[in-house]
Amino acid sequence: MTRTVVESRTKTVIIGFDEPFCVIGERINPTGRKRLAAELEAGDFSTVERDALDQVACGAAILDINSGAVFTNKMAEDPRYADNNFVEPALMKELVARVQALVDVPLCIDSSVPGALKNGLETAEGRPLLNSVTGEEERMALVLPLVKKYNVPVVAISNDDTGISEDPDVRFEVAKKIVRRAADFGIPAHDIVVDPLVMPIGAMATAGLQVFALVRRLREELGVNTTCGASNVSFGLPNRHGINNAFLPMAAAAGMTSAIMNPMRPGASEKKIAARVAELAALGITVPDGIDPAALAPLIGLGSASATPSSEIEAIRAANFLLDHDPSGAAWIRANKAAAGPAGAGGGRRRRRRSD
Repeated sequence: MTRTVVESRTKTVIIGFDEPFCVIGERINPTGRKRLAAELEAGDFSTVERDALDQVACGAAILDINSGAVFTNKMAEDPRYADNNFVEPALMKELVARVQALVDVPLCIDSSVPGALKNGLETAEGRPLLNSVTGEEERMALVLPLVKKYNVPVVAISNDDTGISEDPDVRFEVAKKIVRRAADFGIPAHDIVVDPLVMPIGAMATAGLQVFALVRRLREELGVNTTCGASNVSFGLPNRHGINNAFLPMAAAAGMTSAIMNPMRPGASEKKIAARVAELAALGITVPDGIDPAALAPLIGLGSASATPSSEIEAIRAANFLLDHDPSGAAWIRANKAAAGPAGAGGGRRRRRRSD
């Protein structure tokens, strides 16, 4: 049975056909997050550190570390900052060092820059997952030697020099090519986690059916584990969480064994709490001074001030239970008892005594 072993300093995570679905937290990624990129440019890692802690608390088994930041201001001062090959290696080293000092979970080193991949591998403790190699000849020639040298598993993305094909048969053949080329380097199939590339369902009505069939084929014919960028399927659509919540258990049932995704629902910020307090004051409702914002948030209708597991995490936990990847439902029961808290322990209907 295929088992992909990923390790931190003291913890081991196994991605496998008979293992619980592996959640790879995606939040430490400045791509598309201008505020985070600006913080990193200023040497501020507070959001990275908070996201690392929150993602693990909310259920991420592995953390993806992406160094793809654009340092706009530094670029104007020094033209070298316009080159990702200059920016990312140093940034990756710092990100990995800071994250693994805070949380002891395996890491996924994520970059398109070979120097950043190398720095991440050298800095990470244990056996990280490398993200990623594609079927492009140049990319395989750069990445597969690193995979072999550091003896790590790798994410293989099913596109090549011709781009991303809408034909699932073509994407399967690209994955097959990568597996075969990896074997030439002595890299076994169980150390390859294939991303079959999930298309947006809004642009391609058969995207879900395609990926489910492709995952089954990758499992049965190549014997590899699989992953995906979970939110891709709902791109551009309303109520994306609703689609993601259906997609992930269906993908797991088809044989997908992991996903790169957001495991957390952010808590109410102090700014949002202050704004709500001001709204109440305008209505003549005074909130006493000195109340801890974390305790105040649920009392004024804002829910938790701390990050909580996303609805996608809840769907995955249910899928693990239903697929018998959660023996006796222990993880499901434990998670829901923790969510309910002491007040929720007696959530069932109380029996009323009859008076005669």
